[in-house]
Amino acid sequence: MAGSIEKRGKESWRLVYSMGFHQDGTRNRRFKTVKCKTKSEAKKELAKFIAEIEAGEYIAPQKMTFSQFVEEWKDKYAIKQLGATTYETYLTFLNNRILPKFGHMQIEKINTLQILDFLNKLQEDGARGDGKPGGLSSATVEKHHRIFRNIFNRAVEWKVIKESPAENVKKPKVQSRKGRVFSEEQVRMLMNHLSGEDMKWKMIVTLAITTGMRRGEIAGLEWDHVDLDKGKIHVQQTLVHTKEEGYVFKEPKTRNSIRTITLSQGVVDQLKRYKSMKIRQKLRAGDSWEGSDRFLLFSSDLGKQMDPKSITRWWKKRINKYGLPDITFHELRHTSATLLINQGVHMKTISARLGHSKIGITMDLYGHALESADEIAASHFDTLLENKEIK
Repeated sequence: MAGSIEKRGKESWRLVYSMGFHQDGTRNRRFKTVKCKTKSEAKKELAKFIAEIEAGEYIAPQKMTFSQFVEEWKDKYAIKQLGATTYETYLTFLNNRILPKFGHMQIEKINTLQILDFLNKLQEDGARGDGKPGGLSSATVEKHHRIFRNIFNRAVEWKVIKESPAENVKKPKVQSRKGRVFSEEQVRMLMNHLSGEDMKWKMIVTLAITTGMRRGEIAGLEWDHVDLDKGKIHVQQTLVHTKEEGYVFKEPKTRNSIRTITLSQGVVDQLKRYKSMKIRQKLRAGDSWEGSDRFLLFSSDLGKQMDPKSITRWWKKRINKYGLPDITFHELRHTSATLLINQGVHMKTISARLGHSKIGITMDLYGHALESADEIAASHFDTLLENKEIK
């Protein structure tokens, strides 16, 4: 038994491992193509290739099942390249629906029609699996499509299959739901209700409405990120919690999400009072403080980070108690944008506050609010052009 390497391209090498002969007299060999800049790197890859085969860990691409490839995909791509929450969502969809259907199949034998049929059935009545009528939402179906494309694209890149069966499956059209938001009057009512709540929760909701920050960004705020003298918040990180990684502070998902947001004077005054309370809280905790070197705005009484999902749970309970329209905590971000639009704030400014990568994203999300604001703006000309009788 012997191994060899063959130059295939500028930085491409084919690894060959001979395992003798088959019973019919033909050579029994294993092949693998790798990308390496030098011959010495290729030799190292050959050594690893031989070790995998001799340990029984190597699976010939043509015999690899979809489940086996997904394990490779998780280890070599998903864990490193996907965000923590995205990775957890992908695993949930894979384990609940995709793998039970495709896991046992050889990856090279999965075809486009099978994927199309699978995605169509997700929209049929009963596909939810919770006893409720109807199929999965268009957004959820689109995420399944995205997972297929991601996995099969990696399979093509790694020379496991020649072409992706998901390549010609059109992205399902997502039926966008008009975001629900609070009116100015409802925001005033909300703030009135919050005056009787713990100051921590009042500040969380206040920041969501006045800055448009995301839940994870709010949960990840440290006092070092808040300049109360200049009235600025510097969004530098987000806090996420997953089963795989636990609590993790990460940079926001896009470059534009790292941003500076100006605060109103009223919010600055509230934050100053809140910070005094948190300092007293930390001093009382003494050696029992669990915040380590992080001094978070929103934490337990002992400084430990809070689960971002607890914000959603708290909000759901309170919104029902207050008797206000049942909007999600994330829709407070939409409320923030819509209020600014109605005040005539330039869309570029709103986009920057929200941390969108492109102004077009903001335009798409809040086009309906822009249309309403435009109608109000047009009505102002009636007063201007009104023909009054000169006396």
